[in-house]
This record gives sequence, C-alpha cells and structure tokens, in this order.
Amino acid sequence: MPSKPLGPCTTPSLVVEVDKLKVAVLGATGLVGQRFVKLLVDHPFFEVVALTASSKSAGKKYCEATNWMLGPDFPEAVKDLEVLETSPEAIKRCGYVVDLVFSALPSNVAKELEPTFAKEGFNVVSNASAMRMFDDVPLVVPEINPDHLHLIHVQRRERGWRGLIATNPNCSTIILTLSLKPIIDYVGVEAVHVTTMQAVSGAGFSGVASMAIIDNIIPFIAKEEEKIQTESLKILGKLSEGFVKFADIAISASCNRVCVLDGHLESVFVKLRRSVDLDELKDVLRGFRGLPQELKLPTAPPSPIIVREEEDRPQPRLDREEHKGMSIVVGRLRYGKDGWLKYIVLGNNIVRGAAGNSVLIGEVMVKKGFL
Repeated sequence: MPSKPLGPCTTPSLVVEVDKLKVAVLGATGLVGQRFVKLLVDHPFFEVVALTASSKSAGKKYCEATNWMLGPDFPEAVKDLEVLETSPEAIKRCGYVVDLVFSALPSNVAKELEPTFAKEGFNVVSNASAMRMFDDVPLVVPEINPDHLHLIHVQRRERGWRGLIATNPNCSTIILTLSLKPIIDYVGVEAVHVTTMQAVSGAGFSGVASMAIIDNIIPFIAKEEEKIQTESLKILGKLSEGFVKFADIAISASCNRVCVLDGHLESVFVKLRRSVDLDELKDVLRGFRGLPQELKLPTAPPSPIIVREEEDRPQPRLDREEHKGMSIVVGRLRYGKDGWLKYIVLGNNIVRGAAGNSVLIGEVMVKKGFL
C-alpha cells in the first residue's frame, strides 16, 4: 500500500493518482547526495520528504546548508526542506512514513548508522562500501544481477531486520562490469587487467586538494584496486540457494586519479575463452539489455552500452553525459598480438557510478515487489 502523510488529509482531487513512494536522502549536502536529490526531484515513482546531514547542518533549510554544485538553481521542491540529523528517530518525526532511504553517507559513518536504520524498519539503498561484501547483502548493477536482490530475504531472516540494505558498487567497478557482462555471456572471460583514470569528483568535493591534482596524476587511490578486484567477482557471480558464488575470473587493477572533473576512463585488457570477430563483439555490446530496459524504468538508459568507432573516443568531456550519464561508452576495441581483447570504457562516476545506479536499484525494487 502507498504511504500516507501522518498529518491532516489534503483536499481530494478530481483526478485519482497513485501516491508516490516517500523517500529520504542521507548525506544530502555532499556531492553524491546532491546528485540523488537532483535525480529524485520530479521522479515518477518517488517523492523526497526528508534530507539529512551532519549535526552542523541540521535545522537549516537545505538551500542554506548546501553548497549546490549541480547548476545555478536549487530544485524548488526541496530547497526549503529542513535538514534533519541522520538518525532513524529524526526521519520518523518528519511527518511521513518513509518507504525508501537512499544513503550517500561516508563509509565510516554508514557502517554504524545504516544497520540501525534497517533494524528500525527502513529500506536502505546505500552508495557506501561498508557492507558491500557481506554474504547476505546484495551488491547490484541492475542490468547485470538484479536477481541478487533476493538476498534481502536471507538478510531479513538471519538478522531479524524489518528493513533491508541493498548496496551500490564502487563507481569504477560498475563501469567495468557493465562492459564485461555481455562479453562474458557471449564468449567467456578468463582474466581481466584494467587501468583506471578516475575523475576528481570520485573523491568528493574536498577529497583531492587542487595543488595536488592540477598538472598532475596521482597513481594511487586507497582501497580502490581491491574494490574492483573483489566487488566485480561478486556482481558477476551466480546466486544459488541464498549465496553468491563468485565469478571465476582473474581480475587485476591499477588505479589513478587524474585532473578531470567527472567521468572515469578505463583501459581494459581481456583474455577471452575463445576468439570472436570484432564486429560481432561490437554488435553484442550494442545489443546488450537488462531488466531495467525490459521494465522501461525511468532512470534506465535505452542502451546501457554505446560503442564508438572513432579512434580517439570515448573522452570524458565528450561522452560522459550519454543518456543523462547512465550509459557507459566503449571504444578502441582491438586485439593485441598476445590475442587479448583491448578496449577503452568510460562512465559517469557520479551518475551511473553512484546516485543514478542506486536510484535504478530502487526502481527495480519497487517494480519487483521488494519494498
């Protein structure tokens, strides 16, 4: 049943409409939190009714507490919402029954708070890394493994939660696995080597000092290589009897921070299980579709993978906004002398790699009855 405000009823309309699900955004003042807000305002499924941040922002209007980075104007629907403290109790006092919570909390904060929300009956889709690799927590790219959401039943049974936690993968991992999935299904993959060139927005607004990154490349991002190497195997694995059997692929990653605002570029080398014509493989990538496309979900791109033929594409400035940032872009497909497939893949790390993928998870959960 759709949720209702806890306050007085409004005057009935002559047009009967289905109520939108009420949602909250945790960590709403940060860069990913702002992207959540922008994606959720005017969403056909969801209505933002609560925004949270740290105690120093609580009590302020959202427009007063936030250094808005996504265009000249705040969304009118939320700019005057009072920012709440990040706690289940605060959200329960917001005046609505909240159906779904999107979390943009830092991982160290999420590790403590998100399980508390789930215990209190809140359904959480988290962008944080804190719980991604727990056996009973789904780690989802909706075009690849929406069936992993069935881990929610295991999670609730084993933990006694009335709510749930589903997680969004690492941004570079999402981009990589989306490009690999159709190749794996069509021809099989034995090993993957990937070198990433990651935008500064992936570290947050104040994550990399300007004097450190301008005119520079930083060849290390803490824990990033480990996330790609482990999370990918879970996402590409098979769910059986309430447990994910990880994919049998050797993945090796090297990660770099580069002076680009948005858009992670990855140079990928793939050892295939058998050879296949490049044009044939391009058609496979172009034709890839998943459950979000089948369900025609509002955030789903019609084509999750765009293939470019130009020898110098994709490029972040030119290609990161494909289908509003929800499509990845693949180019420079070729074979090396060693027989390994080589290509470049680009994805918008803040949209497809973070808030957009999380919203898409929420849409799948609505349509498939997980809420």
